[in-house]
Amino acid sequence: MKQNKIALITGGNRGLGRNTALSLASKGIDIILTYRNNKEEAESVLAELALKSVTAVAIQLDVSDTKHFKNFFAQVAEKLNQQWDRNTFDFLINNAGIEANATVAESSENMFDSLMNVHFKGVFFLTQQALPYLADNGRIINLSTGLTRFTAPGYAAYASMKGAIEVFSRYLAKEVGVRGITVNTVAPGAIETDFTKQSFDNHPELKGYLASQTALGRVGLPDDIGGAIAFICTEEARWINAQRLEVSGGMFI
Repeated sequence: MKQNKIALITGGNRGLGRNTALSLASKGIDIILTYRNNKEEAESVLAELALKSVTAVAIQLDVSDTKHFKNFFAQVAEKLNQQWDRNTFDFLINNAGIEANATVAESSENMFDSLMNVHFKGVFFLTQQALPYLADNGRIINLSTGLTRFTAPGYAAYASMKGAIEVFSRYLAKEVGVRGITVNTVAPGAIETDFTKQSFDNHPELKGYLASQTALGRVGLPDDIGGAIAFICTEEARWINAQRLEVSGGMFI
């Protein structure tokens, strides 16, 4: 009997992470998702995944706290053994994120450090710790942002961290290619999720403006991103490597 492949998705309890989990499950891929605090949200996603007839588990993880990564992967190893009789998973999707909006002049060191710990340091060292558990010929997908190509006041720190992720991904691809593992970044444009809700609520005109600057005439939805990530996990995408794939509907072109 053919065994399903397994994806580990950070921040899989909501937003793009949730949608990615559901998109992967639609392709028959089993899921390990992480959540930081909201266990109820994670359990709700597990219930949705169960309806797709895949095996799924949730593990608590704060991606900004590197000292707990070793214990986290001990839990991953235990789940792999218990649920799948395996010691590896196939896809690592570094999705978990936070938003902070401030001009360079107004940015605090605490805000900068929070963004750094979640979006760059956490991704770097979580990936490092994941490598022994990632199967050969697997995939690593790191989430970036359209803001590394175009600019918007208030996102200098956030976009800088994502720019670092894009460089990191290329270096990582060079190092793990010998194992047949590909590494790519997916860079969403403006997406209507709880991640962007505050910005849209505070600036009612913003959504219309962004839609007018997008070739396809609207802002993105989570469904636009999860499917793209799921595609990279297919065999058809095996030769895509060390690339930045912007999934923005054609923003600011």
